[in-house]
Amino acid sequence: MGETELLVLTADDHLAGEVARLAAAAGASPRVLPTAAAGLRDWAAARTVLVGADLAGEVASLGPPRREGVHVLGLAAEPSLRDALACAAESVLVLPRDDESLVRLLSDAVDGTFARGQVVGVVGGAGGAGSTVFATALALACSVRGPTVLVDADSLGAGVDQVLGLDPDAGIRWDALLHAGGRIGARSLREALPRRDGLAVLAWPRTTTVVPSSTLREVLSAARRGFGTVVLALPRHPDALGEELVPRCDRIVVVSTRSVPAVAAAERVLARLPRERACLVLRGSAGVPAAQVGGYLGIPVAATMADQRGLDEALSLGAGPLHRRGPLARAVVRVALSLEEAS
Repeated sequence: MGETELLVLTADDHLAGEVARLAAAAGASPRVLPTAAAGLRDWAAARTVLVGADLAGEVASLGPPRREGVHVLGLAAEPSLRDALACAAESVLVLPRDDESLVRLLSDAVDGTFARGQVVGVVGGAGGAGSTVFATALALACSVRGPTVLVDADSLGAGVDQVLGLDPDAGIRWDALLHAGGRIGARSLREALPRRDGLAVLAWPRTTTVVPSSTLREVLSAARRGFGTVVLALPRHPDALGEELVPRCDRIVVVSTRSVPAVAAAERVLARLPRERACLVLRGSAGVPAAQVGGYLGIPVAATMADQRGLDEALSLGAGPLHRRGPLARAVVRVALSLEEAS
């Protein structure tokens, strides 16, 4: 974390000393400025801004631009809520009562490359639609544009590691995170996950593993801080993991074929998804026309693609799903571009 990334505005030496002590525990290097006017110059550039209660009123009177990552701090006594609201603060902390919360907040700021990476869920509208393959190919396409992690949330699916041809002994898998205990660091997660062509991957172990909700939330939080894009391979049938993850998705891609039974199955899957955040990818050239499928299901068709010749053979050989030319590559690029536009 650079010296200007944590900005502390306070003229209270005692408060400044407490912040310095807690920042050191988090690995942060605070820049302390004793006046609101001086702090306003670096207001927008700092990743996190801590405003002392002694300067909160003065900062509020200057009308700083609204931004994320502003917190108001007091010593022993609660800071003015009115001043905190005027500063657009995300939280009001009182030291030493909230020492642990401040260390955690600063650790996240040090640890995270991204304030909030985009989460994209991919789910099959019907069995055999190829959603795991599409999720893997989409994640590979996104990784060309920026740091991306592919998280396999379908414990009974084909397995993203199988689709990618990953070494089964490379990096960690879900079972290694079950006993992490407490907060999972974004940097630690980035360094521990196996990679394929620059894409970080969290896959399942060989044996069945039950992931507690608390672990799932910590993993997703770390993934959002550590990567610009998080692609989730979601289960088609509802389970505890899917129920936790679906509400946390910024966008959901439903992959289906065009047959009448597949469209009927996709309608049932969509019943448990937020339609306003969903789009459709249709595979195959035969069946119900794409426009009719999209109109019937009430979600936009983001891409269509013909079946790709030689894909099954490439996956069996461990070559991965994405090739520069082909229906799958064109479809995932189209979807990746639409995600960039929506973010």
